[in-house]
Amino acid sequence: MRYRELGRSGLSVSEIGYGAWGIGASSWVGATEDDSVRALHRAIDLGVNFIDTARGYGESERIVGRVVRERAGDEVGVATKVPPMNGMWPPPYGTDPAEAFPGSHIRASLETSLRASGLDHFDVLQFHVWNDDWIGRGDWLETVAELKREGKIRLFGVSVNDHRPDTATALVRSGAVDSVQVIYNVFDQSPTDELFPACEEHGVGVIVRVALDEGGLTGRITADTTFPEGDWRNRYFKGDRPARVERRVAAIVADLGIAPDEIAETALRFVLSSPAVSTVIPGMRSIRNVERNTALSDGRALSADQLAVLAKHRWERNFYA
Repeated sequence: MRYRELGRSGLSVSEIGYGAWGIGASSWVGATEDDSVRALHRAIDLGVNFIDTARGYGESERIVGRVVRERAGDEVGVATKVPPMNGMWPPPYGTDPAEAFPGSHIRASLETSLRASGLDHFDVLQFHVWNDDWIGRGDWLETVAELKREGKIRLFGVSVNDHRPDTATALVRSGAVDSVQVIYNVFDQSPTDELFPACEEHGVGVIVRVALDEGGLTGRITADTTFPEGDWRNRYFKGDRPARVERRVAAIVADLGIAPDEIAETALRFVLSSPAVSTVIPGMRSIRNVERNTALSDGRALSADQLAVLAKHRWERNFYA
């Protein structure tokens, strides 16, 4: 496993981290706790030292905390998230920070997360949504500073609103944040426009989620793909989107001259090719997924020609239509 600095925070993180949304039985169907525990242990065995969870991920914090406590000697860092008090994702324009992240709510959410996980601190506390209009308003920044002084959190970050990296660029430039978590993949390359350059300039760490487009960049989504009832991917891949994904993945495979089963590896290497990226956190609900993804931390970069080809496969989609 190779490691990168999380911006200028002083925290060294495995470039393949562990995204723990899918293990908490919150919106994904099919995860079992036993499988999740085994997968987490295997990830740590293979050098993963960064796990991302959230208050809103069902039982994820509890499961992650259980494993991290069992592996106390491995110094595994854990990031969690505070949900907005008003329960609105993303925050509507004009929302006051006191409605989403008042200091009392931040503290109460963190204390609940600490109890659920059994941990005495989190390495990164993130707001689960963000709006740059909140800079300089409310008491959230004061509360974050207090929690750092108390040793309950080490770093502060935000999880950038889905497919809207522009909503956190000013925060990065303000110096008030240590890390940002953002969607970045072959299809959604928008963070490279402004967010990534700002992060590199200001020493802010980048945590990449959805590197495989929720499965779209694995080659397993076809026009006939269906998901179990209650699985949130029924919304993500609604309408004719599966067929469009299938066609676009086929085009990438053809343009690169790779085998169809190499698309997931290529997609992850694409993300790791960015010097702005600190870690990528694919969801890994099985030992097989853990072993496949961690094996990519081998220093083998995509060539300039391959990256140029992939840059042409940027896909602007309206997920809210």
